Amino acid sequence: MSEIKETVFSKIIRREIPVDIIYEDDLALAFKDIQPQAPVHILVIPKKPIPKLADVEPQDYTLVGHLLLIVRHIAKQAGLASGYRVVINNGSDAGQTVNHLHIHLLGGRQMKWPPG
Repeated sequence: MSEIKETVFSKIIRREIPVDIIYEDDLALAFKDIQPQAPVHILVIPKKPIPKLADVEPQDYTLVGHLLLIVRHIAKQAGLASGYRVVINNGSDAGQTVNHLHIHLLGGRQMKWPPG
């Protein structure tokens, strides 16, 4: 596993940085991205500090499934019945800029393929 370091998401979880929270439970937090790339752009993060997808362990199986169910719940609440994109960047070459696992929920506009 990658070394766990303090991140902006750690500070958001501790409420040291204010964000527009959409969903929260004991395991996860979801909030609006401060630099949205679509009309709906929400980040879903585990409260457990996992640096990236490659660092997920077998014991995180339930947590990762829980995160995806949160994405589904938020997408439904946001009225994204016609579709949405779910993105997990893994590592700097993929565009991951915060070393804390996070899922991007993007919707509200037509998505292009291939993504950039």
